[in-house]
Amino acid sequence: MTGAPIKVLVIDDEPPIRKLLRMGLTTQGYDILEASNGKVALDLLAQEPALIILDLGLPDIDGLELLRTIRGRNEGVPVVVLSSRGDEAGKVQALDLGADDYITKPFGMDELLARMRAALRHQLQVKGERPVFRTGDLSVDLVRRIVKVGEREVKLSPKEYDLLRVLVQHAGKVLTHRFLLKELWDELTDAQYLRVYVRQLRQKIEADPERPQFVLTETGIGYRLRAPD
Repeated sequence: MTGAPIKVLVIDDEPPIRKLLRMGLTTQGYDILEASNGKVALDLLAQEPALIILDLGLPDIDGLELLRTIRGRNEGVPVVVLSSRGDEAGKVQALDLGADDYITKPFGMDELLARMRAALRHQLQVKGERPVFRTGDLSVDLVRRIVKVGEREVKLSPKEYDLLRVLVQHAGKVLTHRFLLKELWDELTDAQYLRVYVRQLRQKIEADPERPQFVLTETGIGYRLRAPD
């Protein structure tokens, strides 16, 4: 990592977790701010962290309420949520409130670092789409609307392309069923429509649609497009 260290705000009431994150992230060159509760976290927002790691189970402020407050003060800062295993509803709520990603406790440092890099990379891209997106042998030309797998051009229906475009715009980030339905259909709320188009898209771009490498399922939550190379 070059230049000034990236400032990361860690919000978690468990000292062992904060210590683990402080040690793991400091060795990677990150500058760590720590908050053991929501009140301290809100005070530390003034130091303008580049990324926030947020545990939803805080002692003083509900984690989702804190996320809503953070988003009200800073719409753009990436937020990676720490959640308990099996809390799909909490993950979906957090993502719908504007979290960029989540990671389930217990977690590996390599996985967390990958989530952080994806969130930071996405933040750099939100101000303008790159004209050609690439991940593996999948390429999407967003200007000419050309999709290729290797050298083979893939013909998509308008709705399939719209689905892929939204996934590309948020590559590496998990998107909830609700978010995708709203982006693609406005009035539809039945995730079955989405599953149909995801299945059709996979049939066209995946080598093995039953074991997808590009459009990944986040069980009970939504979908994630593999991050760009």
